[in-house]
Amino acid sequence: MMGRKEKRSWVTIPPWIIIGAVVILAPIFVFVALENIHKQKESTTRLLLEKGAALIRSFEAGTRTGMGMRWGGLQVQKLLMETAQQPDIVYLLITDRNGNILAHNNPSKIGGNHGRDMNLGKISQSKVVKWRQIMDSSGANVFEVFRKFSPTHRHFRLLFGKTKGDDRVRLRISPRKGEPFSRLIIFVGLDMGAIEAARKEDARNTVVMALILLLIGFAGIISLFLAQGYRSARTSLSKVKAFSDSLVENMPIGLLAIDVDGKITSFNETAESVLQLSAADALGKSARQVLPQQIWTLIDKLKAGGGIIEEEIDCPISVGKLIPLEVIATLLEEEDGTLGGYVILFRDLAEIQRLREEIDRSRRLASIGRLAAGIAHEIRNPLSSIKGFATYFMERYKDIPEDQKTAEIMVQEVERLNRVIG
Repeated sequence: MMGRKEKRSWVTIPPWIIIGAVVILAPIFVFVALENIHKQKESTTRLLLEKGAALIRSFEAGTRTGMGMRWGGLQVQKLLMETAQQPDIVYLLITDRNGNILAHNNPSKIGGNHGRDMNLGKISQSKVVKWRQIMDSSGANVFEVFRKFSPTHRHFRLLFGKTKGDDRVRLRISPRKGEPFSRLIIFVGLDMGAIEAARKEDARNTVVMALILLLIGFAGIISLFLAQGYRSARTSLSKVKAFSDSLVENMPIGLLAIDVDGKITSFNETAESVLQLSAADALGKSARQVLPQQIWTLIDKLKAGGGIIEEEIDCPISVGKLIPLEVIATLLEEEDGTLGGYVILFRDLAEIQRLREEIDRSRRLASIGRLAAGIAHEIRNPLSSIKGFATYFMERYKDIPEDQKTAEIMVQEVERLNRVIG
């Protein structure tokens, strides 16, 4: 039973340990997961921003080359449409500072407006690349990159328009010096579908990894408590074992344990003294070969009836010498209820019997003393009367020497007899 209690004490984990582990680890791993997701989002934003800026610079470089080759509006529009044919580009367009679309990869949208909810005047004056996230007409997320459109640092004017009866865009370049470059804005819309899917997958992986790490950390903390509990249990068990061993060895009654095979497994010092048999000669040996018949016969009784047997027996320890023993025998069960052996406790009754005889003798002597005291009392009563009469006669016949002497002898004999009785 002690072993089962010790086992339950360290295997069963108190609820406060689990709650404490969750309270400590959960915020840490939630913060780590959110921080990782935030970094992934920043990385995605930076990647899309750099890609949009690269596309703008590439288109500006193509436009600049075309301006050197005296391209017309048809070639620039064709370059814009070819540039926008990449699968992750939703649109590529150029507007003026009022938001009027001057060029678009979809010619049907030329003449419309875009970005009028923004401060286009300020944007048209800055070459700093900016971005925003919007939704297109189909509800898909679009990462839009924009800045001032300036394909050259020279003073040229870009004139966008349509020919009469033709929907194609015309791009005219006027090399008149001193005239400021038109304040145009270029917008690049990038498809976020694939990147969003990848980011969601990364976020999902991050959450799964955080949960795995949380479980690992939780298991680590629980393992530490289990290890600490195991060490404490082992320490307690060692102390209990040392205490029980010391108790068994020094207990004032004999103890011997016998396994299911009938071999002696424990034999303390008191048992050695009572049975006059050393532990080295008894341990590991068969009880039938080592112990007196009166003792191992009790084992047969236990096998037959079980329970606890209490008897007083006369046990032979040497040739012609018997010692009275008070014996208690019982079964020893394992944790699963199976038979593990037998335990026999016995005590030498020789000293107790001697004390009992001494007590009986003292009782008899006390009875004799009480009888003698009663008899002395009964004898002294008439002696007191005799002494009184003798004293009376001694005073009455003091003039008669013979009678007075007789009375004195009577008093003396009464006192001698009283001393003898005392």
